[in-house]
Amino acid sequence: MRFDVISLFPDMFGAVRDVGVTGRAHRQQRWQLQVWNPRDFTHDVHRTVDDRPYGGGPGMVMLAEPLEHAVAAAGQARAEATPSVILMSPTGRRFDQSVAQELADGPGAIVVCGRYEGVDQRFIDRCVTHELSIGDFVLSGGELAAMAIIDSTVRLLPGVLNTADSALQDSFHETLAGLLDSPHYTRPEEYQGERVPEPLLSGHHANIERWRREQSLKLTAQRRPDLILKAREQGRLSAADEKFLQMLDR
Repeated sequence: MRFDVISLFPDMFGAVRDVGVTGRAHRQQRWQLQVWNPRDFTHDVHRTVDDRPYGGGPGMVMLAEPLEHAVAAAGQARAEATPSVILMSPTGRRFDQSVAQELADGPGAIVVCGRYEGVDQRFIDRCVTHELSIGDFVLSGGELAAMAIIDSTVRLLPGVLNTADSALQDSFHETLAGLLDSPHYTRPEEYQGERVPEPLLSGHHANIERWRREQSLKLTAQRRPDLILKAREQGRLSAADEKFLQMLDR
């Protein structure tokens, strides 16, 4: 697994390369990261990477040529002949757990981080294979979004998490039918007058699993009912799930 990132701020990516789960995995060589600065592919004394937009308007637009040359250099450094080129963009496909799994199942990608008002469309048309968005909001640049995508993808790689089942219990994972995860508790059994729910203390595995499933259903119904509808459409809710959801509606 290798990510090549095109960014004007390469130092930002030390956060995923050096720290936490992804940092440990990088040191273990479970994934690779190379950051390419478009300014290194300019030819003027000012190392210009942006210019005013045609037609007027606020802000600046990233030039196509430095970005294309950076992508070409990154592509030559990779093993696969035609790597995926992902542009972080608010107009892209919504990134979710299924997209993270798709990336984790592949060789990685070249990720382009835009800045300013946007990126010259001709670069997008010529070089970009996918556009991804992490939500309906705008950031100052694509770096934070790219790091979120890298983090969520790398943690799915075999051996990255200390306990392989950890990823299987995450919110949105297919083992939860795409629902939200249930609440978690640890010691002490009582904190500030609140006790750990009795099923978790019972030692009865079937009861524990059922409690967790019901709490997952309850939390999802309250906060993300759209995920309930999606799971139902995909046939991922059992008869017991539906019965519990009916009880919630009473």
